[in-house]
Amino acid sequence: MSALDPRDVDLKKDLDATVRARRELGEEYDSALVDSFLEKVEQRIDDTVERRVRRHLAEQRMVDVRGARRPKGAENWAERFGFAVITLVLAIPLSAIGGALAGMSGMVAAWVGIVGVNAAQAVRLNPEIVSGRRGRSAHDD
Repeated sequence: MSALDPRDVDLKKDLDATVRARRELGEEYDSALVDSFLEKVEQRIDDTVERRVRRHLAEQRMVDVRGARRPKGAENWAERFGFAVITLVLAIPLSAIGGALAGMSGMVAAWVGIVGVNAAQAVRLNPEIVSGRRGRSAHDD
């Protein structure tokens, strides 16, 4: 048998009191007793919903605050990996076009562009590269 939430115990006591009052007072008070009990249930539901909404908002604020400093987790890794694969796939035709049109200097220009795009992406994901400051690691928390 599991322990009941104290609020459940209070609600059960209220129900028991309402049923006893109904027996003592008679059927003419049924609607008033039911209304009174339902108001208590409604208040309990309102309190529970309000508590859950507050908890959800607090959790959302924490997510927003943590999101402000860029995570170095799996999401970031997937974005970096995908971008690297795309640029390497595009490097093949760009190298061929550059080499066919301008020879070695065309290939060098294509690869300078590819490296430049990857460097810009790296700086976008890790601004501390340019600023020279190290970001906080998971061990710092």
